[in-house]
Amino acid sequence: MKLSASERTGQILIIVLLSLLCVSVLYPFLYMLAISLNVGSDAANGGVYLWPRKFTLYNFEVVLGNAVIQHAYLITILRTMIGTIAGLLVTLLAAFGLSYRGLPLRGTLLGYVLITMLFSGGLIPFYIQLYNLSLVNTFWVYVIPSAFSAWNMFVMLKFLQGIPDALIESAELDGAGPLRVLVSVVVPLSQPMLAALGLFVAVMHWNDWFAGAFFVSDQNLIPVQTFLQHLLSAQDISTVLGSNNNIESLARGSMLENITLMSIKMATVMISAIPILCVYPFLQRYFVKGVLIGSVKG
Repeated sequence: MKLSASERTGQILIIVLLSLLCVSVLYPFLYMLAISLNVGSDAANGGVYLWPRKFTLYNFEVVLGNAVIQHAYLITILRTMIGTIAGLLVTLLAAFGLSYRGLPLRGTLLGYVLITMLFSGGLIPFYIQLYNLSLVNTFWVYVIPSAFSAWNMFVMLKFLQGIPDALIESAELDGAGPLRVLVSVVVPLSQPMLAALGLFVAVMHWNDWFAGAFFVSDQNLIPVQTFLQHLLSAQDISTVLGSNNNIESLARGSMLENITLMSIKMATVMISAIPILCVYPFLQRYFVKGVLIGSVKG
């Protein structure tokens, strides 16, 4: 099909705009990667933009060899795994129960959940609630408050309402109860949606620094993103990586003098961002399919 001059111009304009958008997204990441792979003292002189001028892996050795960061990384991994499983389980059970049109007070329950999406009590009442539940300064403050998301529940509910009633009715005629229907019928058909919501929840847990900064004071419980937030506002390496003796124990010869706060910051950013970027390509097809089905079916 031959395109007119205006259509070709429009396509060229779209390509240019999308290319500029890609550059604006990729450049900061490439800049941080270049700084993290460059000798810190050399990068401090400027001129490092897209690739390292003096290549080194020492910044990553210092970051990965630090006990504080290792523990923060462990907290983040545990939080992401447990929080994602809990979030998907609670969301699936709530959506499955509310998908039955004959459920008593179904409309009232849906309205109650909808209200929580529109109105919030604020940070201080939320903190008081967490304190009364003995969740403040515990690991479970990362998991329990975020186990249920009204938005995710409505998306999952929309998807479940698109499952043909004949499949559920045939399972019930064969003697299957609600739990058997959930395990044998609903879960296998909901894998794309579960993968999409799982990615949403996992990214939220991995990137969240707020809970660790405001609800946790124990430094042994802070996740890596909260540690990164402290690091970005720090003025000295020893304030976040421990004492100078701990830093010097990681040094090899004269490499200690080549470490700068900026190079450590960029290496920490890379370490905190790369894992979630590696997981996304494997779930992308489920992510796109699940979001489209959940937004269209009804």
